Amino acid sequence: MSSAFFRVKHGDTEELHPESRAGSGWGADQMRGPAVSAALAREAERTLAMLGRSDLQPVRWTLDLFRAVRMRPSVTSATVVRSGPRLCLIDAVLSQDGEPRARATVLFLRPSEAAPGHVWSGGTSPAAPPEGLVPVGDPERLYFTEADGWGEWSDAFRDSARKRIWHLPVPAVDGEDPTPFQVAASVADVTNMVSNLGSAGLEYINADVTMALSRPPEALEVGLALTERTEHAGISVGTAVLFDRQGALGTATVSALANAQRAVRIARGAE
Repeated sequence: MSSAFFRVKHGDTEELHPESRAGSGWGADQMRGPAVSAALAREAERTLAMLGRSDLQPVRWTLDLFRAVRMRPSVTSATVVRSGPRLCLIDAVLSQDGEPRARATVLFLRPSEAAPGHVWSGGTSPAAPPEGLVPVGDPERLYFTEADGWGEWSDAFRDSARKRIWHLPVPAVDGEDPTPFQVAASVADVTNMVSNLGSAGLEYINADVTMALSRPPEALEVGLALTERTEHAGISVGTAVLFDRQGALGTATVSALANAQRAVRIARGAE
């Protein structure tokens, strides 16, 4: 398993100190979205656990990246908006130097029996990589191209149309095992890459990510497969299917702004 995004320091409050794994290609002092998402997902799950709500599962996750998150100590906090018999809604905030930098909202729902009627489903279920195939150059990801299937980063992947990535887990905090929800929330931010990576690199920076899950991942590996992208006047919206070895489990959507003057020239997929 890769090194964690953060290590914890305890004082009057718990602080998350970013490790090098949390660094972004957008700038030496900027934290990457997957690290921010993982930290807030961890906070939301800890809050749910304090409520004793083991009957619920995460269904909708919305992350707003409204300020640049720097590579410096961070504090997370959460508020329970509503806790009812069949749901719980939690808001989480990541702050630095007393200033909110990012926020997330997670909706937990209680599963039950499926309704008996027949309803259409798209049936999109990309195939996962073969068992035992492990990335070498980029320890987090495998990449898919129509010509070569699953493998290491290549320019062919950069130039491919509907991109597909398989993501291995990165713990939110050193010494803690990641949960399937934390992994999914972290990977959901990579939708920006599968949506907006092109011939000139990654020229769009996402301001948000929304993930919706019909079930949590069965394990700690999650794939993303682009299904749609639209772009007008420098604003891009991309949607991908999340999948694991059991099939499709949800979707992730990102809204992104053109950022060509700071485009990330990706060599091994890190962003």
